[in-house]
Amino acid sequence: MPSSETPINWKRNLAVAWLGCFLTGAAFSLVMPFLPLYVEELGVTGLRELNMWSGLVFSITFLFSAIASPFWGGLADRRGRKIMLLRSALGMSIVMVLMGLAQNVWQLLILRALLGLLGGFVPNANALIATQVPRNKSGWALGTLSTGAVSGALLGPLAGGLLADMWGLRPVFFMTASVLFVCFVITLWLIREQFTPVSKKEMLHFREVIGSLKSPRLVLSLFVTTMIIQVATGSIAPILTLYVRDLAGNVSNIAFISGMIASVPGVAALLSAPRLGKLGDRIGPEKILIAALVVSVLLLIPMALVQTPWQLGILRFLLGAADGALLPAVQTLLVYNATNQIAGRVFSYNQSFRDIGNVTGPLIGAAVSASYGFRAVFFVTALVVLFNVVYSTLSLLRPRARKAAVER
Repeated sequence: MPSSETPINWKRNLAVAWLGCFLTGAAFSLVMPFLPLYVEELGVTGLRELNMWSGLVFSITFLFSAIASPFWGGLADRRGRKIMLLRSALGMSIVMVLMGLAQNVWQLLILRALLGLLGGFVPNANALIATQVPRNKSGWALGTLSTGAVSGALLGPLAGGLLADMWGLRPVFFMTASVLFVCFVITLWLIREQFTPVSKKEMLHFREVIGSLKSPRLVLSLFVTTMIIQVATGSIAPILTLYVRDLAGNVSNIAFISGMIASVPGVAALLSAPRLGKLGDRIGPEKILIAALVVSVLLLIPMALVQTPWQLGILRFLLGAADGALLPAVQTLLVYNATNQIAGRVFSYNQSFRDIGNVTGPLIGAAVSASYGFRAVFFVTALVVLFNVVYSTLSLLRPRARKAAVER
């Protein structure tokens, strides 16, 4: 293990953290394609029960992650971010092994909740890099880091499906655990952090954390923006395959077409995030954020009017390119408005809002589509994002107006 006196190379840390986020993203998405099949294998029968249990098993991880994130963020600010990365990777690895040994759906549900409680690799990696990278490179660094989890999430479902076909469902959990353990090892040996532990008495309390922010209302608006980004993404997820089937008609390769259309936003985000992050460093991340939100609204509306799957695919690719700028821009603005002392908690609060969006988005999409049809989901989602455009613009303008008044 490297000497603690060796100067930190933040670029190497960024590369290793990117690999860790890639492995974590891949590990999480490896089991997603067949999670309902595993629920069925554990004894759940009947379409209604299967749908209910599959939804519970999927969403409970995000729910418990939202609850646990602030606690882990506070611990990260006290003990360091590297130890939180190690805790997350090793904890998730152990839970994945136990999932592969589950004997009934209740055990799986409890283990999925435990996975949410022990997670948090990606937000802690963001906090680690945000506190080490030069401020004028924050947008590029966090944009680049975001592509790690996106790349893993794109590769995971394909690899998981192939492995499940070859080896069965349970072995994939053990393979996923191995991937997470590799993430633990590379983090242990290659990530460098110079962190002086802070005693509990010296830790800032919640009110002091809020008071130390440069613009508390702006930070709250950024949390809300993160939530709405995930709501917008998740609201479309439950109905996408069915919407594609309506557009395509009676074709034999509907699964392939749906898979392609589902994955193209991730590919676009992978290409756009570092470039738009770098542009944000030059012109300001707030401009990138507002522009990307406006573009998202303008792309969501025609998605409700398309007539073919390929039209939908092109629009989703463009939407992915805009979405690739959103979370890195939010994270960069959080870096600008928080000190290193509270970075762990600020990023963990942001993760909680993201998880809330992951839970509520699919519920909104399913409810709207059940009442008003598939196309209505895109209009409702566009309205939600439009609200966020107005809210974010006002929140970003307020600190500028205050600063201008002080200078006068």
